[in-house]
Amino acid sequence: MLFGRKKRRIEHLLVVEDEPLVAFDTEHFLRESGFTIVATVDSVADATRVVGGGETLDLVLADINLADGSGVEVARTAFAHGVPVLFVTGQCPADARALAAGCLAKPYAQRDLLAAIDAIEAVLEGGKIPRRLPGSFSLFLGS
Repeated sequence: MLFGRKKRRIEHLLVVEDEPLVAFDTEHFLRESGFTIVATVDSVADATRVVGGGETLDLVLADINLADGSGVEVARTAFAHGVPVLFVTGQCPADARALAAGCLAKPYAQRDLLAAIDAIEAVLEGGKIPRRLPGSFSLFLGS
């Protein structure tokens, strides 16, 4: 008997990050962890184009401070399309709770990013909020 991985509810990700090294590291790590990266973009304009473009998206990872605006604008577009958002930023915006599934503070360990995605996935599947969450992560769903 072969044991396979459980099919994930969150598989297709959009990474919105304007710092090239952070974007590259995040994309590489998430691909290696089994996720499909639909796109990695560095602007609000490109992110909203991807979100509204009909691609399958399960989660948007969005920085707040982008060269052409705020990741909050990306979150508004994603929210309107029914796509959850995880803010990954140094300072979580005050209005994030209404627009996002959670917020992970930078800098963060890669395992914390996975734990944040797993927690969001668990709540979206109707499960319980995991007992252990990274200290730098705020989960807005189910709370």
